[in-house]
Amino acid sequence: MDPATWQTINRLVEWLDANSTNSHEVTRLLRVLKIQEEAGEVAEAVHGAMGSNPRKGASHTWADVEKELCDVILTSMVSLATINLDAQKLFEHHLNAVAERSLA
Repeated sequence: MDPATWQTINRLVEWLDANSTNSHEVTRLLRVLKIQEEAGEVAEAVHGAMGSNPRKGASHTWADVEKELCDVILTSMVSLATINLDAQKLFEHHLNAVAERSLA
């Protein structure tokens, strides 16, 4: 992943920290829980794209699903960077380990 991506993530973490009134522990917890909130929005968008709710019909598009998936990724990266100061290294190590065991 491009180092500029993680620089942006770290800037977002700094911005969020500067605007938080919660303790560090509560902030960590809320950022991790935010991932679940965003994942719920993915599910809602999928249901909407497939028109599975008769009351709402086709309320979303697959572009909406893509946007929500990006929000999950972004939120997860922010959460990881909140918990671990070297999130980029941790993520790259984990990605490489998964790729090695899955693609080898």
